[in-house]
Amino acid sequence: MRDDSTALDSHPAAWQASLRLRFADDAGATRLAGNVHRGPLRVQKPLYPEGARICHAIIIHPPGGVVGGDGLAIDAVAGPAAHALLSSPGASKWYRANGKLSTQQVCLEAGHGAALEWLPQETIFFNDAQVRLRHEVRLAADATYIGCEILCFGRRASGEHFASGAINQRTQIWRGGKLLWWEQGNLRADGPAMDSVLGLGGASVCATVVAVGAAVPPALQARIRALDPALAVSQLKAVFVARYLGHDSEQARRLVILVWQALRPHLLGCAAPVPRIWLT
Repeated sequence: MRDDSTALDSHPAAWQASLRLRFADDAGATRLAGNVHRGPLRVQKPLYPEGARICHAIIIHPPGGVVGGDGLAIDAVAGPAAHALLSSPGASKWYRANGKLSTQQVCLEAGHGAALEWLPQETIFFNDAQVRLRHEVRLAADATYIGCEILCFGRRASGEHFASGAINQRTQIWRGGKLLWWEQGNLRADGPAMDSVLGLGGASVCATVVAVGAAVPPALQARIRALDPALAVSQLKAVFVARYLGHDSEQARRLVILVWQALRPHLLGCAAPVPRIWLT
């Protein structure tokens, strides 16, 4: 677990918020055994739409958006044999920086035989946003993880473009003490990565699903790849990655759900009903 005191106090005049969750197995049921929050970030109560074995937690950020100087810190630990699914009630909005950096740091951990699913809804970067995102996942050697993100640079449907600003992002996934996945990028609205084939290739929406667990067999990979010509699929040892680049956030959401529904039975041995919060 990370000591987040420095991150929380770096911009004392802005909204600083942290949330620490701990899930524990209780004779086959997953319980929310720890729920500590500071500032406007919280989980109201655990939900069990799939029965007691899988605990759903909806992370709420009451301000509804992040402005320059705000900082969010989320830690979630699924103990041995626990199974938790984390989601959000709506899109995350990152507004104009006003000369200050906005940050989010997510630290996820899953113990032996545990499963952790990170399924937030869209992240929208408004013009002039200055954002630093950090995402770290630490898994036991036999733990399973499925995570997704949908990044929207501006709101094309409303005629709003990401013409100024910068997004600095880093993702790490460790399993059994070994680093499996490291991805980082520094996307400036006026930089070459926005249009380069090595970056976004001119796309305004980027959606990614990353799964760690049992290798996805070639037949299932082919079925996922066939969902959409814009979907790229790779299996790198224990890491499966599916990525969409385009301009349609609704299409990105649809594909993320379809990929997750294809992966979940294979990786976790259970069906994949769409979280109710995604349908409201």
